[in-house]
This record gives sequence, C-alpha cells and structure tokens, in this order.
Amino acid sequence: MSLTSDTSPRRFASQTNLMGPFWLLVAVLAAAVFFQEGLNALFEAWQMPEYSHGPLIPVLSALLFLRQLKYVPVQPGPVSDRWPGVALLVFAMAFGLLGKLAEIDDVVAYALILWVGAILLISFGWKTGRAFWPPVLHLVYMLPLPGVLYYKLSTFLQMISSELGVWFLYLIGVSVYLEGNIIDLGVYKLHVAEACSGLRYLFPILSFSYIFAVLYRGPMWHKAVLLISAAPITVFMNAVRIAIAGYIVDTWGIEHVEGFSHFFEGWVIFMSCVLILFFLAWLMLFLHPDRPGLAEALDLDTHGLAAQAARLRLVRPSAALILGALLLSAGALTWQVRPEIATQAVAREPFTLFPRRMGEWVSSAPKTLGPGIEKSLAADDYHSVSFAHPGHKAPVELFVAWYEDQTKGGTHSPEICLPGSGWEIAWLERVDIAPEVGLDAPYNLNRAVIQKGEVRMLVYYWFEQHGRHVAWDFAAKFYLLVDGITMGRTDGALVRLITPIAEDETEAAAEDRLKEVFLETVEVLPRFVPDA
Repeated sequence: MSLTSDTSPRRFASQTNLMGPFWLLVAVLAAAVFFQEGLNALFEAWQMPEYSHGPLIPVLSALLFLRQLKYVPVQPGPVSDRWPGVALLVFAMAFGLLGKLAEIDDVVAYALILWVGAILLISFGWKTGRAFWPPVLHLVYMLPLPGVLYYKLSTFLQMISSELGVWFLYLIGVSVYLEGNIIDLGVYKLHVAEACSGLRYLFPILSFSYIFAVLYRGPMWHKAVLLISAAPITVFMNAVRIAIAGYIVDTWGIEHVEGFSHFFEGWVIFMSCVLILFFLAWLMLFLHPDRPGLAEALDLDTHGLAAQAARLRLVRPSAALILGALLLSAGALTWQVRPEIATQAVAREPFTLFPRRMGEWVSSAPKTLGPGIEKSLAADDYHSVSFAHPGHKAPVELFVAWYEDQTKGGTHSPEICLPGSGWEIAWLERVDIAPEVGLDAPYNLNRAVIQKGEVRMLVYYWFEQHGRHVAWDFAAKFYLLVDGITMGRTDGALVRLITPIAEDETEAAAEDRLKEVFLETVEVLPRFVPDA
C-alpha cells in the first residue's frame, strides 16, 4: 500500500489505482475457492454452542486491524520487503493442501489464518505488516479445537467445575455426592454434560479478554493478567452455574433447569464473566500508583475506521501481490479440475459376526449402549461383550468402536471417558506388550489400573489404524493425517479390554487373564478392523 498522513477522500482518489484492488480481489476470491473446505469446517463448527460466537471473530479482528491501521502512515514510495509474505502464502497453501489431501477440513481452516497474515505482509511489507499480528492472532478464536484437545479440555473443565460446584452446594447445605462428573442429589442425578463443561463460555470469554488486553493501555503485566484470568474466571462461574442448577433441582425439580431458563442462565453467567474482567481491570488500575481511570485505560475510540477501510483502494499492483493471486488461482483451478479418485468401501465384516467363542473364552450377548452414550461415541459400528472362562473367576470385557471416517470426531480416549464416569486412573503406562506375550512385531498399547472406591480394574486399550497399534491419541491423529494423504483412508478403531482385580488376587494374576483374551482378540480383530 502507498499511504500518506492525508486520509481525505480526495487524497485517496488521487492515488487510486484500480489494478491493485483488482489483484487483491482476485487473491481473495481464489483463496475462498482454495480454502473452501476450511470455510465449510468453520461454518459447521459455528453451529455448535461452544463455537456459536465464531462469526463475530473475523468482524472483531477486522475492527482491530482498522484501529491499528490509523497509526500506520501511508508509505509514499515502493515497498521492497513483500517477499516474506509470498513465502508465508506458499506455506499456507502447502499446509492447506495437506488438509485437503487428508480430508481433514480443520487443517484447511488453520491454513486460512496463515493466508490472512501472508496477505497483510504482501500488502504492507515485512517491516510494517508484521506489526498487525494482534488482529491475525485473534482469528484463532474462531477455529474449532482439534477433537483430541477438545475432549481432553472438556473433561478437565468438567471435573474442576463439578468438584467446585459440589463444594458450593455443601456450603449452602445441599446434600450431594459427586461421582465423576455426575452430581447425585439423591432423587435426581445432574450430569455435567460436554455442552455445560464451561467451553460454551470459555471460548467467547477468551476472545473478549484478548481484545480487552489489546485495547488496554496499561503495564504489560496487567495485560497478561487480563488475558490469563479468562480461563479461571470462566471455570469459577461455571461452577457457580452448576451449584445454582443443583440447588434448583434439589428445591423445585430437574424440569426447571431445562429449556429457556437454562439458556438464559448461560447468558447471565457469560455477562458475569465479562463484568468480573472489568472489575479485575479496575482493581489493578486502582492499585496502580498513577491510578488512571478505566475509561482512560481502555482505548475505545472508533473514529475514522471507515476512512481506514477506504485505504484498500490504495493497494499497489506489486509483483508479489500479482504472483500471490496467480498462485492461489492456479492452486484453486488445479484442485477443481483434478481427476476424482473413487473412494472404495473398506472391506470388513460387521461386529454382528464377531465370534462368541475365542478359545476357551465364551462371550455374553452383545450389550447395547444407551442413546446418549451412542450419540457421544458416534461410532459407525461397535461391539461390547463380556468373555468368561470356566477356569477364571472373573470375566474380561471387550469393547471395540470402529469409525469409517475419523476426521469428523473419531475415537475418544478412555483417558477422557473413564474419569467422567467416576473412575480414577491410579496409574497409566504406554508399553510394547509384544515381548511379554510372544508376538513377533511391536504392539503398543496403554496399560492402566482404574479404581472407583474399593473396586479396581486392569485395562488395556489402544488405537488400531491400518495395521498400526498406537497407544498415544495424538500419535493416532498424526497417522490419521498421514494415511489420509498416502492411502486416502481415515478409518480406524479403538479397542479396550478390561477385567476386575479381585481383593484376593494380585495385579499380575488379573493381567494373565487379560493377556489371554488379548491374544485371542488380536487373532480375529483384522476381520472387523482391517489392518491394511
């Protein structure tokens, strides 16, 4: 851009070159086509309550950019440091292409933010454009979290909110018992579901606190406190919400926390979080030696933003901009005309054909999960049975969940669902069990002891992905990306074996039982979870 301190319409008109805005428009339209899957992922995520604030984020980022642009003078001469922006654009396209090839739309959405930063660097040059990182970074708040992070964070917030909410109920004299994230009030059981874990408030509050910190004109440590405090404030207020809901259920019945009253309660909690942030800023200013007022500390001046938006007419048709627009156009066109690769159905047998007998182990009839659990699991096929052996006094439970496409959520680690059901993980280790059971190839899995009260269980679980036996859920997501690109497949499964540890037996004895069923299971599993 070539800009001067004179921002009058007449001055703009004298410098307008239609070729610059033309190439910028070409770059934007080509990006919309190339990153289309990412945009679709955003629109889909914004339908969820946790991300319903998403459409506001680009608007707020644009306002932050225009506010910052007021303090950037027009550059009268040519800009020579635009090429770092082209390099970032190429990286954004490569990153987006990985997501497109792997059919993981969220990755394409992440690449879209890199493209925004690239366009700013191309337009203003490295020296000036890099200063616009605050509005670009703010766009992160419109993105859906990766599934693994979402469920881990959701579960963590559920547990903290549940424990704190139960403590509040104790304080007001309500008799309550907490089992996992299920609040037992005697007559009623209040489940702290994922939608009420605090994420519904956390993401918009984090975005609000980010803007608050950017606009705040005070010491840097004040800004850091305002930014970091959003998460604990949200968890605290969510615990208050849980306590209020528990009190209402205990006093008037569970129907009073459903419907409109529940929705309204959420907005009350959200506004309370905002007010606490304002109070925190006021408190820090009050304790500051200079004691500036809160209105003075917050830079809320919106004068002249329209004039700054009009500066888009001053975009120069630089070689970097033209090259960036052509690269995006070529990438978008190539992707649109590429030959379609027919997706072949994965050859597997349904779990209804899973053998009832494996060696001397005989299974019970398959168990059906409840509607709520099935919806949360979102598996395309699953199998839940209990195997018994005449020579063993305790059974071994087998659970397998298979997903045809793991990019739409995929497998949920037992590290997430077990604590939510009231089980405490006493210890957990990732091991290669092959040497212990006599297998030739490595077989990685998680070995854990879980307990609830005096009941203890030994657990094996792992992720099956095209012949890989993966213990770490983040590694499973990485291989999902790799296989999506190299094989065009995103199917996979979670396998879990669990057995009780009796009071009069050792963990080693229980594990011998688990190893027997494990060896039988891995023999028949490839029929139902393809290993190639």
